[in-house]
Amino acid sequence: MPIPIFDRCVLVQSLAQLGRFAEAAQYEAEALRLAEPTHHAYTVGMAHYAAGTLRLLKGDWAKARPLIEDGIAAYRIGEPQSSSLPHAVASSAWALAQVGEASEALHPAPGGRGAPRASGGAGDHRPARRDYHSLGRAGLLLGRLEEARSLADRAVKYSPSHPGFAAHALHLLGDIATHPDCFDAERGEAHYSKALALAEPRGMRPLIAHCHLGLGKLFRRTGQREQAHEHLSTAMTMYREMNMRFWLDQAEAQITQASG
Repeated sequence: MPIPIFDRCVLVQSLAQLGRFAEAAQYEAEALRLAEPTHHAYTVGMAHYAAGTLRLLKGDWAKARPLIEDGIAAYRIGEPQSSSLPHAVASSAWALAQVGEASEALHPAPGGRGAPRASGGAGDHRPARRDYHSLGRAGLLLGRLEEARSLADRAVKYSPSHPGFAAHALHLLGDIATHPDCFDAERGEAHYSKALALAEPRGMRPLIAHCHLGLGKLFRRTGQREQAHEHLSTAMTMYREMNMRFWLDQAEAQITQASG
């Protein structure tokens, strides 16, 4: 894979984790522009997958889905054994579940897309830690809480030297713990706090905002209005600064309910 394209793909995904979406979008456009003329399946697939990851992390679900699907298609045509294909498939399940395409997210399709599964086997799970998180997200959205929890636990387990992955997995565990069907305020607060402790020193601003949103929702539900307002206000400010419209709407709705 040409180094200039690889470097841009890495920059897109790294800047997105920091909430620097406008900068990431510039490199996204360059990566796609440089990749297409190569007609090299892995190169084209990675450029589209990186672009889809940017949209996924920002909350632009409708834009994320086709980009990730294009990446999957490229991998399957020319690099069916690529280690990147499972990452793209897992991300696709997340995007599909987020836009309400439960049937597509749940049922396997030719080429390897399938439902979030907690089953596993022997072998090195470390490369799959990001897949566990993405599939866990899809599972949570689809109401498959036990599978989501198992996947999130695995993501934490196999991320001892990758605090960024662990932070995402801990945030997912917080969201699972505060789901209405299994609400556990103490556990949820603990998971969010641990995720923040990992995300804050690394400048992972979207994830930091998500943790504040989760804590705000938690405290609103437990009747702690002052704490709820503080965390929801922080989340709103951060989402607005990063132009994360979907998530800003979520935070605004929560703070309106908390103030009512």
